[in-house]
Amino acid sequence: MRIAVIGAGIAGLSVAAGLQRDGYDVTVFEQRPEPSPVGAGLTLFRNACDALDMMGLGDSVRAVSGTDIASMRTGQRDPAGSWLIAVPPSTVASMRSVHRSELHHTLSSHLFPGTVHAGQTARVAADGTPRVTIGERAEEFDLVVVADGIRSTNRKVLGLDTGLRYAGYTAWRGVTHRPVNIGGEAGETWGRGQLFGIVPLPDHRVYWYATANLPAGTDFPDEHQAVRDRFAQWHAPIQECLAATPRAAVLRHDVYDLSRPLETFTRGRTVLIGDAAHAMTPNLGQGAGQGIEDAATLTLLLRDVDTSELDRALTSYSDLRLNRTSTILHRSRTAGRVAQAAHPVTVSLRNTVLRLIPGRLMGAMSQRIQHRPCPGPR
Repeated sequence: MRIAVIGAGIAGLSVAAGLQRDGYDVTVFEQRPEPSPVGAGLTLFRNACDALDMMGLGDSVRAVSGTDIASMRTGQRDPAGSWLIAVPPSTVASMRSVHRSELHHTLSSHLFPGTVHAGQTARVAADGTPRVTIGERAEEFDLVVVADGIRSTNRKVLGLDTGLRYAGYTAWRGVTHRPVNIGGEAGETWGRGQLFGIVPLPDHRVYWYATANLPAGTDFPDEHQAVRDRFAQWHAPIQECLAATPRAAVLRHDVYDLSRPLETFTRGRTVLIGDAAHAMTPNLGQGAGQGIEDAATLTLLLRDVDTSELDRALTSYSDLRLNRTSTILHRSRTAGRVAQAAHPVTVSLRNTVLRLIPGRLMGAMSQRIQHRPCPGPR
């Protein structure tokens, strides 16, 4: 079976590697001339690692990721550094952190040379016929997998797009260029309409992220200075993390998710995965994980399937993934609203409630998402 994958991000590379390991003829089209990732760090929870294992990719990803956070105190703090809630170590025991470029390189290493065709913008057929058009050239496949991200052009071509919603806040991200002592504490600090997150990476550098409620499209002449000024009075080691990050390494993007979940992930023999299918806010840390789950589910459903059984497999994929990803999309949106609360009364109430909630209860809620096995064939 010939399969085209459009997009060489995490979801696209994962499904390409999984399907190629199962013997399928896979071609990946990536519109960027150099398919290297733009990003900082990310976290992978147990569900993502289980899904990688199902595709035979887990061990190599573990080799470039770390679990330092499992031995740290983590949860939510206030800007002065007082803990609002600390979750049990079991909540993050299986959580792994990795630099996005390392994950991208590792997934790419599982592909045969020549699999990824960079600098090629691929378009699908509007009716879902498994055809890909690159410029004036059209290629026929048995299946097309669309993994071209949150602003997927192909989702629109297929008539599945529900539009994007601005979440109301922007996000900075960075990785320190040297180790920073974070005192055995990680997690997020929640203020009024802004937060700061700290995640240790395997080489003792720190991946950090920060958010602020701002109008979409707000511009700063110096992003590094903007984030330093905004969090200048917050607890240590926030300023230390920012000082250890090169100015050019600070990234910022406005946060969007899908306005509403899609009704289906398939059109004919074309299927959506990753952010193209269910772009969500980052508040639950499940964006990459759900894309990897998509890849594993599709890989398992297509295992030993011939073209006569393909339509049924794609229907199963859409049915299996729609409910789970829609639920997480909505929960992540709700979590974002809570974390980004700005009114003094609302923030005071939120902080009081967090202090009253047992950490083990918060941990149990998180684990229900993390520990769910990747769905496979029925």
